[in-house]
Amino acid sequence: MITIRAFLINLQFFTSIPVKLQLPMDKVHMKRAIGLFPLLGLFQGLLYTCLVYSINEWTPFSLLTAAFFLWLGTIVITGGLHLDGWIDMSDAYFSYQDREKRLEIMKDPRTGAFGVISVLVLLAARFFFIYEIMIRLSPGTYWLLVFIPFFGKMVMGLNLVFIQPVKKEGMAYFFHQNSNISVVWAYGVQILIVFLAFILFANGTVYGVLLLLLSSILVFFFLKRKVLKWFGGITGDVLGASVEGTEIFLWMTIWLFHYFGMG
Repeated sequence: MITIRAFLINLQFFTSIPVKLQLPMDKVHMKRAIGLFPLLGLFQGLLYTCLVYSINEWTPFSLLTAAFFLWLGTIVITGGLHLDGWIDMSDAYFSYQDREKRLEIMKDPRTGAFGVISVLVLLAARFFFIYEIMIRLSPGTYWLLVFIPFFGKMVMGLNLVFIQPVKKEGMAYFFHQNSNISVVWAYGVQILIVFLAFILFANGTVYGVLLLLLSSILVFFFLKRKVLKWFGGITGDVLGASVEGTEIFLWMTIWLFHYFGMG
């Protein structure tokens, strides 16, 4: 039951799916919830895959339609939560101020020009990659879509474990206090189980999954170094932006893999 409640906590926090339950927020449940971040991503990825498959196989609509609704789904399912973090972090980063000033800008509820421009570029790039992937769609593509939010949420969890919060307050601090190195082992087990299942059912694109895993690890180490340099640690906005940054890099990875890996 703890695992089920922990997963529902993640749905409440990180998706727009209504979970109208009073769930416990004690250390045991929160630690398990953090350990289930990749499973939450897997659930989101399955929704993406089912959406694309349904449009392509059961409707007369074009690939452009499938691309648009997948693009829209990536926004709607998360409720734009991580996009908000991307906007705030972009405003702070592109101000080119010192750390303290950047943190003040991130806390400002107003949206600046840099945040607007940055999110437009992000969403445009995502749509471009999705549409190009839809054009070169293959059976293996459906499986690869599952892993984008899977690894995106994994990187967010690793950031919580290995990067200290900037301040002893806020959502990032709350989650960080309930995380420890055991989360890494939980992620490793989930990756192994999903990877073995993937080999059994879709071994034709196993190299694509390995490439996504490698890309996610590279993004994590990049963020670990740069977040400390730019902001001095994590905040809720930084964590949200890390998910968006990781996922856009993985969309680009799949796009390139379709050109050079899958022919």
